[in-house]
Amino acid sequence: MTARSDLIRSLMTKSTTLRRHVIKMMWYGGGGHIGGSLSCVDIITALYFHTLRIDPHRPNWDDRDRFILSKGHAAATLYAALAERGFFPKERLLDSFRNNVNGFLQEHPDMKRVPGIDVSTGSLGQGLSVAVGLAIGAELKAKNFNIYVILGDGEIQEGQVWEAAMAAGNYKLDKIKAILDYNGLSVEGRIDELMSLEPLVEKWRAFNWHVREIDGHNMDHIVEALEDVAQFRGRPVLIVAHTIKGKGVSFMENNMEWHASHMTEEEMRLALNELGTPLGDV
Repeated sequence: MTARSDLIRSLMTKSTTLRRHVIKMMWYGGGGHIGGSLSCVDIITALYFHTLRIDPHRPNWDDRDRFILSKGHAAATLYAALAERGFFPKERLLDSFRNNVNGFLQEHPDMKRVPGIDVSTGSLGQGLSVAVGLAIGAELKAKNFNIYVILGDGEIQEGQVWEAAMAAGNYKLDKIKAILDYNGLSVEGRIDELMSLEPLVEKWRAFNWHVREIDGHNMDHIVEALEDVAQFRGRPVLIVAHTIKGKGVSFMENNMEWHASHMTEEEMRLALNELGTPLGDV
């Protein structure tokens, strides 16, 4: 067994743990955006347990890498990663998610409440613009951190994303490393039927971005891509990660009804069972 295979195995195990957290959080919290939270689990796992230069004991460390969950409705996955990484106790995942308007873990990330969150998100289309500002600020201050942004495919139908993409490409903001969670479904239906993004890769390259495509659930592909783009310089980077909405739970996969929904207790138990939690241990 090589060190590389050990790493991939460890990350795959961690991604399953994060999926279990997401299911439990949304059960105890009475619902949430489950499909899109599950589709980006593997990407966030690779980021938080391999790629990002961060320190849970110094969440505001000035030289840390920045992370922006532009598709903020997938906050449950981010919270699960932060808790597993040690930014706050894991017990808070179940006692805080969506429990009240003043609670610790809101349905969208709040940088004023939760340690480890760099940017509050929720209104779609804004995260990449914030990354542009952070990248320009880093250049002015001669800082050498990267800024990772996860975008949703429904989100990039919004015009502000393309303004930000044009600015980042124009100014060669190579600290920006964006990842597109391309699961093909939005709350209203299939992306290609509502407003097709294709030819997607060619569009971003025309804006002077370096673009590569991967299987967003193949951990080896994810890690290799993130390692490659971390050192890439000269242009901003977009990783197009082809994913499956609801990944990991068979009855949720590629099912638009699970964009945002509340599970019955039976569905919750079935989901956890598929993720390796015996029904009696739920």
